[in-house]
Amino acid sequence: MNQQQLDRMKNGKGFIAALDQSGGSTPKALKGYGIDESAYSNDTEMFDLIHQMRTRVITSPAFTSEHILAAILFQRTMESMVEGKLTADYLWENKGIVPILKVDKGLADLENGVQVMKPIPDLDEVLALAIERHIFGTKMRSVIKAADPEGIRRIVDQQFEIGLRIAAAGLVPILEPEVDINIPDKAEAEDMLLAEIEKHLAAVPEDTLLMFKVTIPTKANLYQGIMADPRVVRVVALSGGYSTEYADELLIQNTGLIASFSRALLNPLKAQQSDEEFNEALGNSIAAIYEASIT
Repeated sequence: MNQQQLDRMKNGKGFIAALDQSGGSTPKALKGYGIDESAYSNDTEMFDLIHQMRTRVITSPAFTSEHILAAILFQRTMESMVEGKLTADYLWENKGIVPILKVDKGLADLENGVQVMKPIPDLDEVLALAIERHIFGTKMRSVIKAADPEGIRRIVDQQFEIGLRIAAAGLVPILEPEVDINIPDKAEAEDMLLAEIEKHLAAVPEDTLLMFKVTIPTKANLYQGIMADPRVVRVVALSGGYSTEYADELLIQNTGLIASFSRALLNPLKAQQSDEEFNEALGNSIAAIYEASIT
């Protein structure tokens, strides 16, 4: 593990840029960027276009370690090049930004009010490649759509089981049990989630390091207790579909909780913008999210 990267993730000021849109979410991300489905005819062309978008973001003068601690990458992005370097090396060596890899394969069907992760049969191979590519940590997402105790227990069981395998391989896993922002019992689901996390965390060896990515909670500062646990490097928040402005407002109410935004970060960006317009829009978005993350 890179100690300098760990120190930055644990103590640095800033937020995590989520640049990990995968197969299912890529068309939507491209459309938001101003590139319609008619611009590509197969997955290779689609992923080439999304890599061009990500490269434009990563190489922008607005995208710096002054505001951004880390960036989460899709596996194809990790295996691609930015200005002649593998993406993770470019991020760390040129920008001072910590590289993180999305490792989940998407969501299973809804059961007991939740969607657990699909199996990750090649996890060991992916982790070995991530270490070879100088990745610091990983991220994997599940979704909670109801305050169902059995479902939430399954989510947390799976997140910790796989997270501990990742930690044993030498990477720092981000466990992401997202709570859907639109469910009527969101606050109750978050209370159940916190109780399960605390129970599982108590059994984690003292030398194991984890991170968590959560929905911004209905009850401000809900996750303060786990933030203080020495095994927890950082707790970060997803925007969850909230507008950038509203997500920033909610984040400010949660001391120590920092952003790990995707849509809220990238929404102002368009392929048709000039470099000056693009960099200004990205810079404004980064500045607003950064300010909300350092409260």
